[in-house]
Amino acid sequence: MLKNREIQGMLLLSLLLLLLSLTLLWLTPLPPLVLLLLLWGSLNGVFLVYTRRRYRKIGELTEYLFRLQTQTRALDIRDNAEGELSILKNEIYKLSEKLLRQTELLQEDKRFLAKSLSDISHQLKTPLTSLLMMVELLSEEGLPEEKRREFLENVRSGLERMEWLVLSLLKLSRLDADAVEFQREPLDAYELLLEAAAPISYLPEAKGVRLLLEPSEEPVTLLGDRQWLSEALGNLLKNCMEHTPEGGSVTLTYGGNNLYTELRIADTGEGIAPDDLPHIFERFYRGKNSGSQSVGIGLALAREIVSRQKGKITVESAPGKGTAFTVRIYR
Repeated sequence: MLKNREIQGMLLLSLLLLLLSLTLLWLTPLPPLVLLLLLWGSLNGVFLVYTRRRYRKIGELTEYLFRLQTQTRALDIRDNAEGELSILKNEIYKLSEKLLRQTELLQEDKRFLAKSLSDISHQLKTPLTSLLMMVELLSEEGLPEEKRREFLENVRSGLERMEWLVLSLLKLSRLDADAVEFQREPLDAYELLLEAAAPISYLPEAKGVRLLLEPSEEPVTLLGDRQWLSEALGNLLKNCMEHTPEGGSVTLTYGGNNLYTELRIADTGEGIAPDDLPHIFERFYRGKNSGSQSVGIGLALAREIVSRQKGKITVESAPGKGTAFTVRIYR
């Protein structure tokens, strides 16, 4: 407290008044009672001046807080002087900066949510419109059986696409809300890749693309959540399969060292344009080579899953030279 300049000033002024009173008592014939009253009045005056000054500073802080409600940036009221009021100023400034930063983040979240809802509604509107058309055509009398089967297949495909989109969005929402508790269990890399490829096992034969996966001589293990990692790798594999033309191949390899386990999925497809490459993991982003069925969710979900399990996804690609995704799960 004695380091406070205001306290120091008040004590110094009080000491000077005491010395002045003693001097007057020694040099003048004034009665002691008069001198005592003068000293009492002087001390009260000093106290009032000191108190008025502190209240003025408190008033400035109050005015600052009122102004802060209408400001987009915190006004700099930091004070390097000693004393409780200076400390209070600095703490209020830090708190106001923190509150304004949180407000900015909330605004960013609000804009992102609005954009996401717009993207989701757009992605759902297209298959819904198509499904309604197909159902209307199926209700027509005299529709040839061949056309009926074709329309039913289109309806099934559209429903599967909508189901995948909704489930993926729900998974992303759970991850954003930190509502997922990932398991840390030992996994065999070869078996994990086999499990990831199982849901799309029909694609290689249907598209005429070779899927290459050979077990290594020594088993390679990693720690992670089997279900979620299988989901992430499956999305990467699906992306490679969809962008590899007939006659091409998708190769899955894996390995590890003392720092991490590496899983690699490489295709011989069309590659990714340089302008699209920095954005392919962004939600709802669709590059120049995206298919009509692409919604821009799979890669974003894969990165979110891997990053939350002490992992990292990188991509290498060039137009006409294929794409390679590398997943590293750190130990």
